[in-house]
Amino acid sequence: MLAVLNTAIALVIPVFVAMDPVSAVALVTAWMGDLPAAERHRQLRDALITALALGAIFIVGGRWLLSILGVDVDDFLIAGGVVLLALAVSDLVAGGGHEGRGSLSSPDLGVVPIGTPLLVGPATLTTVIVLSDRYGILLTGAAFLANVILAWRLFLGAETITSLFGRNGLRAVSKVVSLLLAAIAVKLIRDGITPLTR
Repeated sequence: MLAVLNTAIALVIPVFVAMDPVSAVALVTAWMGDLPAAERHRQLRDALITALALGAIFIVGGRWLLSILGVDVDDFLIAGGVVLLALAVSDLVAGGGHEGRGSLSSPDLGVVPIGTPLLVGPATLTTVIVLSDRYGILLTGAAFLANVILAWRLFLGAETITSLFGRNGLRAVSKVVSLLLAAIAVKLIRDGITPLTR
């Protein structure tokens, strides 16, 4: 039982940290606050479908894609770790990078930028490929699905969550999550470099 719990934590937590839905709640609220409830739900549904489709493609075909590009897992670990570290440092130092990942010029926000790259972006895709290689497609897919559903529920209750924690509280949580993401990025880089030094 303990081994199952440890595996579940090892799968769910990295995806949650990489996806970082908590820090996106205030942004989703700001983007969709003036929309009717039915329209908000439609756009969040589109975001959910987009996130699930992208995640499934990379969970199932990530290793194949790497082989087509002539890249092995260690290379992807290092490159993915650098990308994650850059995102984390941007969020920590520059006050958050979500605003720059999408455009407000389009009123249809469900697919872009909420579905991708806000919900499933480079950090999440890197994480699911690595986890899929280590734990298999089914377990990684289950962990990813659980996180997408959790993120969707958080977005549905965005206004309530924002009023409960306040925007400053959400920013504080976002900073902690970004710090954890930076730690995971360093671990990915270390895991990718280690085989090269043997």
